[in-house]
Amino acid sequence: MLDVLKRGAEKLKEDIKVIYENDPAANNILEVIFCYSGLHALIMYRLAHRLYKWNIPFIPRLISHLTRVLTGIEIHPAARIGRRLFIDHGEGIVIGATTIIGDDCLLYQQVTLGGTGNDTGKRHPTLGNNVIVGAGAKVLGNITIGDNVRVGAGSVVINDVPEHSTVVGIPARIVKRAIPDENGNLMHNHIPDPVMCDLNRLDAEIKLLKQRCEELEKR
Repeated sequence: MLDVLKRGAEKLKEDIKVIYENDPAANNILEVIFCYSGLHALIMYRLAHRLYKWNIPFIPRLISHLTRVLTGIEIHPAARIGRRLFIDHGEGIVIGATTIIGDDCLLYQQVTLGGTGNDTGKRHPTLGNNVIVGAGAKVLGNITIGDNVRVGAGSVVINDVPEHSTVVGIPARIVKRAIPDENGNLMHNHIPDPVMCDLNRLDAEIKLLKQRCEELEKR
């Protein structure tokens, strides 16, 4: 029991530190402890998850429900979350029961890590380490998001994403060019629109075909 409390205290220190060091709006540690709903939801999740692993019925789900009411963040106690998860703002976040999240991940508000139906078994996504999921993004189904992936705001991801990729759109597609800054942060305002890229490519091909037709007509 003492070891469990010690590990819990270590994780709590890490959770507080990652918020304080990565959110410029955090002016001091007290603000982080008392004013960040993402931290509160994570603390309650870790308690509920521990009780869930001890096969204690009902109480873990009750904790999860009360946490959703208080913070607007719903994390199923069966989900597996790594260390130093940063939930920024957090309102409207949903993390399903069979979700797996690696270390050093960042979730913005309105993110859903959910299922696609009434499937049994593993039905929610697996996120690798150092994954950033932008505001309003939906990552759905039993898919794997590789390490160092960036998911653009509002995207809907329904297929596996290889590591070191950035995906955007509905459904999400891989953006070929690198758009994180030098610190690896996702620069939402610099993400190209893949649909517009395809339209521009088609427009260029049409112009080329038109030019060739005109040359043939002259001959």
